[in-house]
Amino acid sequence: MVLKRVVITGLGALTPLGNNVNDYWNGLINGISGAAPITRFDATKFKTRFACEVKGFDPLNFFDRKEARKMDPFTHYAMVVADEAMKDSGIDLTKIDVDRAGVIWGSGIGGLQTFQDECFDFAKGDGTPRFNPFFIPKMIADIASGHISIKYGLRGPNFTTVSACASSTNALIDAFNYIRLNKADIIVSGGSEAAVNEAGVGGFNALQALSTRNDSPQTASRPFDLDRDGFVLGEGAGCLILEEYEHAVKRGAKIYAEVVGGGMSADAYHMTAPHPEGIGAYNVMKNAMSDAQMQFNEIDYVNVHGTSTPIGDPQEIKAIEKAFGEHAFNINISSTKSMTGHLLGAAGAIEAIATTLAIKNNIIPPTINHFTDDPVFDTRLNLTFNKAQHREVKAAISNTFGFGGHNASVVLRKV
Repeated sequence: MVLKRVVITGLGALTPLGNNVNDYWNGLINGISGAAPITRFDATKFKTRFACEVKGFDPLNFFDRKEARKMDPFTHYAMVVADEAMKDSGIDLTKIDVDRAGVIWGSGIGGLQTFQDECFDFAKGDGTPRFNPFFIPKMIADIASGHISIKYGLRGPNFTTVSACASSTNALIDAFNYIRLNKADIIVSGGSEAAVNEAGVGGFNALQALSTRNDSPQTASRPFDLDRDGFVLGEGAGCLILEEYEHAVKRGAKIYAEVVGGGMSADAYHMTAPHPEGIGAYNVMKNAMSDAQMQFNEIDYVNVHGTSTPIGDPQEIKAIEKAFGEHAFNINISSTKSMTGHLLGAAGAIEAIATTLAIKNNIIPPTINHFTDDPVFDTRLNLTFNKAQHREVKAAISNTFGFGGHNASVVLRKV
């Protein structure tokens, strides 16, 4: 069969750098850090007392009080970015086949805040089970896609992918596949996460995964720097409207970029650590490029997973060098997590947006907070340190890797 072409026609973002796409992008290209002391709870006794929180967000600006109380923050975030993306796309719901329009979302954890709060409340009581009747539907990871479909009346494919920090990239790949296989015309896709709370910070601290640079939160996320000491926890959401190319052209939609390939792989190595030789990272990029029917020398930019962990960063670069060969020295590489922190299951969505806008605007967002070279990285690599760089970007890869050894990469190209 002839596969359909798939394009991106709408974007929505709620991030530690800004509560819409424009503010998010401006924060990225200006090298702004979203990290600051935690305000969600009293973090005084925690090893890590800072995070990349969403700022100035009040769900009551978007939902009435009764409706807001039925949703966990991760669903609030999802609904808000889906609304921005739908408006940006210009889709008229009365003029599309809603049976061929769906929602495929990603979240690594889902309603952690709800789960924590209900458990705290129960522990404070006398043992009598008094739980919120919305406890379960607020908590489950798939509920965000359900709420989005209900709001817009989209009756096509509807589900949520859960693959830790690769979740929303997997969602995008699934959306891409449904459309190119002619099973849908439009998919609202992306991811959301809201894990900046006691359980989230405490859990990742126990894993020794987070930076503890409490004296300088804004410089704590420093991918590829010699003194990196862990990732910075972030929160928020990103949404991309994926649409069949002819369908988009017919309605006169603006097109940001084309999705041309998606790859998946497993490290099959360790519960939380990447394969030391970067095998999973290499395979996922190779699979994505094969799916796109492209050569590595056609890629101009890689938005890397780049979490700022001592072992994760070198393995990804090792995989890039193996995959790209000498062309690795001709491309730009950057980690936008240096600014946003790590949004876990939502990381792939906001980073796909960053990659899309890099292609559209021919600007590479930087890897900020680089102070000291790490000799493990070849100095011929352009890791786009500290300042955005202008160059033509015809095609790019966005990488995401998750606990459990889950890897997902998506390939985007200019139209």
